[in-house]
Amino acid sequence: MSDIRLKITGMTCGHCVRAVTKALEGVSGVEKADVTLTPGEAVVHGQASAAALIAAVKEEGYDTAVQD
Repeated sequence: MSDIRLKITGMTCGHCVRAVTKALEGVSGVEKADVTLTPGEAVVHGQASAAALIAAVKEEGYDTAVQD
């Protein structure tokens, strides 16, 4: 299992966090997603590709990029 850390911009409330969490956990290979409003990031646990994770977040209407 590996972790991918994403920076997410555009989240403003708990609803946003839940929407992003649900989107990330819906990606094949994701075991768990820990999303935080402040500082606006997600740590995704599992074997999903970064491209699939980014696409899922963008589909929800938020900007995201992989953090080093």
